[in-house]
Amino acid sequence: METKKRITLVNLVLMTFTTIYGFANTTVAYDQMGYASIIWYILAALLFLLPSSLMFAEYGSAFKEAHGGIYSWMAGSIGERMAFIGTFIWLSSWIIWMVSTASKVWIPLATLISGHDSTPQWHLLGLGSTQLIGLLGILWILAITWFDVHGIDAIARISSVGGVFVSLLTVIFVIASFGVLFANGGHLAESVHGLSSFVNSPNTAFQSPIAFISFVVYAVFAYAGAESLGGVTDSMEKPEKTFPRGLIISTVIITIAYSLSIFLWGISTNWHQVLGGNNVNLGNITYVLMNNLGVVLGQSLNLSAGTASLLGSLFARFAGLSMFVAYLGSFFVLVYSPLKSFILGSNPKFWPARMTKLNKHDMPSLAMWTQAVIVAVMIFLVAFGGSTASKFYTILTDMGNVSTSFPYLFLIGAFPFFKKRQDLERPFEIYTNKFWTNLVVAIVLIVIAGGIIFTAVYPIMTHDYYTAFWTIIGPVFFGAIAWAFLAVRTRKMG
Repeated sequence: METKKRITLVNLVLMTFTTIYGFANTTVAYDQMGYASIIWYILAALLFLLPSSLMFAEYGSAFKEAHGGIYSWMAGSIGERMAFIGTFIWLSSWIIWMVSTASKVWIPLATLISGHDSTPQWHLLGLGSTQLIGLLGILWILAITWFDVHGIDAIARISSVGGVFVSLLTVIFVIASFGVLFANGGHLAESVHGLSSFVNSPNTAFQSPIAFISFVVYAVFAYAGAESLGGVTDSMEKPEKTFPRGLIISTVIITIAYSLSIFLWGISTNWHQVLGGNNVNLGNITYVLMNNLGVVLGQSLNLSAGTASLLGSLFARFAGLSMFVAYLGSFFVLVYSPLKSFILGSNPKFWPARMTKLNKHDMPSLAMWTQAVIVAVMIFLVAFGGSTASKFYTILTDMGNVSTSFPYLFLIGAFPFFKKRQDLERPFEIYTNKFWTNLVVAIVLIVIAGGIIFTAVYPIMTHDYYTAFWTIIGPVFFGAIAWAFLAVRTRKMG
């Protein structure tokens, strides 16, 4: 037993950072809100990441023998039916991620090849760029599902290579940004005009109060993943001290990393000059910003225009390579991992026998192909909905953010019921006062629910019903499917 006690405070901080911090989140934040996004990242860390992580740690330590992950946590708190619906919606967030990323993955590939996002010029057989990318996304998900179903998962190991590349990308970004700052005598491309620069977004789409508040969903999405750390409390010395200490340190480090990164983009990128045009969207923002950083660095070092342009192209290509490899590795794992853990971790009575059956490669092949068809249909409907590229990627990003945030309503909402149970051994406990526990739960739920509601309401108020529909359809659609599925299965079981 003692051999398992190997996770130190430093290990925990590193694990938390690598699980949660995402380089691309900083570029999206700067594009959407400029410096004003920083305050939301700080608020989300204090009102979501820290309190929810401590809840997940309590769940994980109390249910450490259960293998169903968050399903087991909720089943032991609010019952199997609600746990099934909540976990089904959690699974839908990964499905929406696949819908979104299967279409976005072509941008880093195009950038790697040409040095910039050339996808707007992609056309074939009368298909526009958005439609062609949609079809390529469908082929992508079908191909990866085929490889995974046949147990050809060796390529999944490149996800660790992708992690190394993205880490290098972050290092290059930081060094180059400080290089530009020093070379320009401390001058920022995006000037700071007092406190207003950190409150008012330069983006006209985020200047109304509702749109401003809806940005919390982007911040919550940036901190997602803490639930995966809930099961490590039994692998560390003195978890009751180490875990909260590690989480507080991690929260501070991650918040500073996000805030500093967002601010660093302002060193090289004037928002209106670089991001105010029509050629920038939430799919290519990372590569646009890296290209611009390389060009500005070259200009700051008094290199020729051609050399500065080449440096920008190299930065963009490296970003394209890093993100493409990371996406590729992630897909090979995420096509089967969340689905398999849900199916095998939940009550087998809820599933038709064929769905839970594993093939000779230890994969739930029918469930995986069903998932692939759902993803393909959703990609097709969004891609052929007549939207522009910019709107297409905004819809995909909002879909992903809302679907990722929604399951936390179940997980956090179940926590007071979990605390009421008297029959559980609780080796790790932070929330000991009922009043403060319920207050913290209420605050976290208000933050998440508020962000989701405002994200859905804003396009409705601007009469953009197409965007509103796709933004909220993921959790609603999959929640309805889970409810109907349970009703049918319960009738058959009865």
